[in-house]
Amino acid sequence: MRIVVLAGGIGGARFLLGVRAVARELGAEVTAVVNVGDDVTLHGLRICPDLDSVMYTLGGGADPERGWGRAGESWTVKEELAAYGAEPTWFGLGDKDIATHLVRTRMLDAGYPLSAVTEALNARWQPGIRVLPASDDRVETHAVAELDGATRAIHFQEWWIRYRAELPTQRFVFVGAETAKPAAGVLDALAAADVVLLAPSNPVVSIAPVLAVPALREAVATGRAPVVGLSPIIGTAPVRGMADKCLAVMGVECTAAGVGALLGARSAGGVLDGWLVDSTDAGAAVPGVEVRAVPLWMTDEATTAAMVREALTLAGVA
Repeated sequence: MRIVVLAGGIGGARFLLGVRAVARELGAEVTAVVNVGDDVTLHGLRICPDLDSVMYTLGGGADPERGWGRAGESWTVKEELAAYGAEPTWFGLGDKDIATHLVRTRMLDAGYPLSAVTEALNARWQPGIRVLPASDDRVETHAVAELDGATRAIHFQEWWIRYRAELPTQRFVFVGAETAKPAAGVLDALAAADVVLLAPSNPVVSIAPVLAVPALREAVATGRAPVVGLSPIIGTAPVRGMADKCLAVMGVECTAAGVGALLGARSAGGVLDGWLVDSTDAGAAVPGVEVRAVPLWMTDEATTAAMVREALTLAGVA
């Protein structure tokens, strides 16, 4: 069996732990297609937060308390940059993390595509699955927001971290997505897939930027593999993060049904065949999509693996 997972953020990384566990039981191959919309260049370094979260989490190097960055991190460089007054001060780079960004930036500057760089970085961490960026091209999520009395487009990282998603915001824009192509290996993985899973990641800024790459979305929407998503919303709140604030910008109800409708049925131009919602949301309906209610709290690897098995069952491949 070949499983492809569209993922982003910490939720996506943790979900992949369960996917990997089930894949080992089944002898399946897993490819994660990871959001690059959060990618940003700061202090001359190219930073790929979602790719790194997946790499560190599956490689056993993530900080279990923060949920992001490296375990046992130190912050000497961050403190020194602040002492110089070097901006931005709102984005913290740990010392160990900086080494990853230095290697990535040097390879990108040498002409290697992001997919090749990602493969090289993951060779150290041995995540047990194949990790691909959604695109080798530069795609960045920006928020169009009211700031200092004017309407400005700012990088999502600044909107999220510096302003804590509190700015009056009109919309999100996936800069570069319209002309971007899927990264090397992505279309081949989707063509060979027996099932495509959408991780319970932020639907607006983790999943949507992946699907904003036209050829990638087309491959998901029209491919032979069934597509099953897992809701990142339980009740009326996100499992983690500020997806509720992102959904509010989109005018989408913060419910499992609301997110399912945003993604839409493949039969109606969307991307879903099946949609898993939490047991507390039993009764949620998405037109044209088979909805099933199961426990969706990722409390540990075992419960996450159980979610994955339910998704494969709903897809009809388990």
